[in-house]
Amino acid sequence: MSETPENRLKRLRMRSIRRGIKEMDVILGTFADQRLARLSEEELKSYDALLSENDHDLYQWVTGQMPPPEHFAGLMAQISKTAGANAG
Repeated sequence: MSETPENRLKRLRMRSIRRGIKEMDVILGTFADQRLARLSEEELKSYDALLSENDHDLYQWVTGQMPPPEHFAGLMAQISKTAGANAG
């Protein structure tokens, strides 16, 4: 049985806010709330894969401490921009 688009967005949002470290809960939760519904099918697939990555790696990518893998670069730029716009 395939997942409905609505259930997919709910699942991705839940995975965004229930991370291993609080900072990533906030960063990915904010991104999910603001941008998830507007992502393309390919971006949603990439985001789903991104959510399987280690939180410490994600945090380093989003803060610019380390570059993300090329296949996540565009998505990480969007997440970083959203995080930066909401900082402060």
